[in-house]
Amino acid sequence: MKAQTVSIKRTTLVSAFLVGVVMVFISMSNARANGLPPEVQAKVDVYKKKLVEWATNPAIVAAVKAANAKGGLAGMGNAKWTELDEKDPVVLAFQNNEAGKIISKWDTDTGISKLYLRDEKGNLVASSNKPLLYNNGSRPWIANPMKEGKPWSATEVKPDPATQIKGVHVSVPVLDGGKSIGVLHSSVVAE
Repeated sequence: MKAQTVSIKRTTLVSAFLVGVVMVFISMSNARANGLPPEVQAKVDVYKKKLVEWATNPAIVAAVKAANAKGGLAGMGNAKWTELDEKDPVVLAFQNNEAGKIISKWDTDTGISKLYLRDEKGNLVASSNKPLLYNNGSRPWIANPMKEGKPWSATEVKPDPATQIKGVHVSVPVLDGGKSIGVLHSSVVAE
C-alpha cells in the first residue's frame, strides 16, 4: 500500500511539473505572439517618452497649428506624392522648414529610422526624409494618438515601409491645451 501511495504521489508530482512546464511555455509563446520581446519593449518605452517631450517643442506645436489652419498642401494627395522624387523641392520643403530642421536633427538618433510630423488629418507637416505617403490619417499610428490623446506603439517588429529597417512604429499626439492637434511619428529600430 505504501509503495502504491509513493508511486501515485510521484505520478502526480511529475504530471503537475509537466503541466507547469507546458503552461510556462504557452505563456511565453503568447507573450511573444501578443507583444514585443522585453528588450524591444523597453526601447520603445524610452522613445515614447522622448517623442512626448519632443512633441511639446513650441516650434513643433506652432507648425502643426499653422498646418491645421492652412488645411494641407493644395492639390497634394498620395498618388501625386508617390510620383515626386525625394529631391523634388516640394519634398525637400518638408525637411527644410523650421520644424523639418528640428526633426532632422532629432532623427540623427540612431535608435530611430525616421521622424514625421503630421497635422490633425494625417497630412505631412515636416519630415526627416521622404515618407511613403503624404497623408496617413487612416493608419493606426496617426488615428490612435489623435483619437485617444496618448502615445501609441505597434505590437510587432517589421520592416518599415519607408526605410526598410526593421522596427516598431511609435507615435505621440502633439497637444495644444490638452487637445490632440497632430502626431509625431517614428519607427524605433529593432535590429
